[in-house]
Amino acid sequence: MKKISLVLLATLSFSFLPSSKVEIKKVNISNSTIKWVGYKLTGKHEGTITLKKGELMFENNTLVGGKFIMDMTSINTTDLGGGSKERLDGHLKSEDFFDSYKFKTATMVFENVKPTTNGYRVNANLTIKNITKPVVFNMEVSGNSAKTKLKIDRTKYNITYKSATMTSILKDKAIYDEFDLSVSLKF
Repeated sequence: MKKISLVLLATLSFSFLPSSKVEIKKVNISNSTIKWVGYKLTGKHEGTITLKKGELMFENNTLVGGKFIMDMTSINTTDLGGGSKERLDGHLKSEDFFDSYKFKTATMVFENVKPTTNGYRVNANLTIKNITKPVVFNMEVSGNSAKTKLKIDRTKYNITYKSATMTSILKDKAIYDEFDLSVSLKF
């Protein structure tokens, strides 16, 4: 009888605790953008990658998580036209870079999110070419939108083509290891 009373008391006690519910907000793919910029000694190139799927998770209107899938077959150069654009798009999709014919998607999963004075500090795992590495960045959330900028070191994902730190290439032919992503999300 004592055991039944304790179980009943415990059940009733937990039923009065405030419940927290995680709200999942799907990202509007057609109104969201991912822009990239890659640098070399003699200049830079820029373009876009299409977001295939994404969601942000909120608890009591506070960002607590996120998951994203990027379509690596959609790599698109926006600062070139004609044959130059086609060649660079093809090269970025080749084995020298993202090998997007074999690795069609890249993913990002938020592991830890901490509020800051002007947004959130996000620790996430980014997977490119089946290699997962941690990334850290700041994210701003306002209304039904979020934005962030982050640097990615491509060599961590075994993308070493013309990397001055990984090969003995002439410095004026080198491509910098880091590239920038600028992400704007609507949900």
